[in-house]
Amino acid sequence: MRVTTKGQVTIPKDIRDRLGLMPETEVEFELDGKTARVVKVAPKKARTRGSQVVERLRGRATVRMSTDQILALTRRSK
Repeated sequence: MRVTTKGQVTIPKDIRDRLGLMPETEVEFELDGKTARVVKVAPKKARTRGSQVVERLRGRATVRMSTDQILALTRRSK
């Protein structure tokens, strides 16, 4: 494995899978002498996948309805 000119390294898929490193997962580097350790940031520090989706969708709605109006539509019997 090599470090690119941009300082990037590809983490092998089997390691990413075992550690649960999904795209956009926050990691930190811990140094111990001449050894570096990649550590997944605890969820409380990292943005969760769900919060990222909500953040991306926030403000994109085009329907001008109140919450009560939307709930009324979903509760209507057929």
